[in-house]
Amino acid sequence: MKLEELLNSVEIVEVKGDLSTEIDGISYNSKRVKEGYIFIAIKGEKTDGNRFIPEAIERGAKAVVSEDDPKGGLVDSIPYVKVADARRAMAKISANFFKRPSEELTLVGVTGTNGKTTYTYLMEAILNEAGLPAGRIGTISYSVGGRKIVASRTTPEAPDIEGFLREMVSSGMKACVMEVSSHALELHRVDELSFDVATFTNLTRDHLDYHKTMENYFKAKLKLFELTRKNGGKGVVNIDDPFGQRIIKLSSFPRVSYGFSAKADVHPEDYRLSRSGLAGEIITPKGTLKLHSSLLGRPNLYNILAAVATSIALDLPLDKVRSGIEKVRSIPGRFEIVDEGQDFTVIVDYAHTDDALRNLLVTVGELAPRRIITVFGCGGDRDKGKRPLMGSYAVKHSDIVIVTSDNPRSEDPMAIIKEIEEGIVNTVEKRGEYIIEPDRRKAIELAIDYARRGDFVVLAGKGHEDYQILGDKVIHFDDREVAREMIWRKRGRG
Repeated sequence: MKLEELLNSVEIVEVKGDLSTEIDGISYNSKRVKEGYIFIAIKGEKTDGNRFIPEAIERGAKAVVSEDDPKGGLVDSIPYVKVADARRAMAKISANFFKRPSEELTLVGVTGTNGKTTYTYLMEAILNEAGLPAGRIGTISYSVGGRKIVASRTTPEAPDIEGFLREMVSSGMKACVMEVSSHALELHRVDELSFDVATFTNLTRDHLDYHKTMENYFKAKLKLFELTRKNGGKGVVNIDDPFGQRIIKLSSFPRVSYGFSAKADVHPEDYRLSRSGLAGEIITPKGTLKLHSSLLGRPNLYNILAAVATSIALDLPLDKVRSGIEKVRSIPGRFEIVDEGQDFTVIVDYAHTDDALRNLLVTVGELAPRRIITVFGCGGDRDKGKRPLMGSYAVKHSDIVIVTSDNPRSEDPMAIIKEIEEGIVNTVEKRGEYIIEPDRRKAIELAIDYARRGDFVVLAGKGHEDYQILGDKVIHFDDREVAREMIWRKRGRG
């Protein structure tokens, strides 16, 4: 494709060079540039892509896009495009290069703090049942044209998204459901996508190291609804959440509401939660939906309500909605049970915010455990304000709390633990005791050793992750693997 075609609708400040240059690919990473590519220099939190323009040219870049003026003589031989905003430009260039595949798919985007991943698995199953073979983009993995790709981030950069969507179309897929993070919305990764439905799950404290305030965080989420409204799509909103109520007031376009409130378009009328799953009746504008699910707890019922409401917005048959939901047996790292025949229950969950941890422990409490033994930590170089809150909720809702490391990154693990401990110490209505063990492996071993018949061991914070970030090192670490090893070690001791 010619450079001139790629730049259609891009806000250009200045162009130097031949616009008829043929472009064969796009990259924002100089190390992935191939012969004939256009290199887009974007500025990140830690580095500036403009520093890598020489490397991109050496690797074969045939054009460069940047917000900065060209420096030196390196780019004299190839076109150089100065733009007003490199990230906005990248979204438009990517959509132009891949010929806007989102317009050829039924595209569902979900945003919110908790529940997004489980929702995407539910919607993928429902869409497949309804005869709309679906791809999925989200925190755990990307399902693209039959390929499973380990996710590098919840919502990829614009060239990656557009490339994945084009591959989905080429492989015969008819739909895609994707998690849309607040970072992606702020950084214009999804600006050029044509969403048919935007779904909002909830909004609780998270990512404030980036957004600074809850209002900024909310405004970032709201952008998904603005994009969807602009493209003539529909909204699906949790009206039990106060931010969901604000979305309804601020976004005047067709929508379906869901929640436990009888005022919601989609709500449960009769339901039962147990250790074997959940069952009940869901009231919808298209009639009553009776279903059973192996997913556990009230938060998962919320996720199911969101998926049902989205299905209503897409006018999908209720029998296909039911069969899709019932096919989802479990989600990696989301209330995932580790069962090696032991007489106590071990749950691995991604809960890494104060609200998610509270919801997780309340859900476990509803399953009538003998005791709850919780292992958790907090990530380094992230929102520090949630650390004491997580400590407080843990000790309120657990009988034994083992405070450990999550991904400490560049921070001192004990400094993180101390901030968690402040919340525990200052909690008046403590239910349980707490132990500090910074080594996560040893912490899990302790929890398994403490566990007795009927207890629930909750390993929170890392979920599906199979690594741990310690300083500048990334080591292999999977809560599920460690739990299995410790269970068998305990059983071996008799």
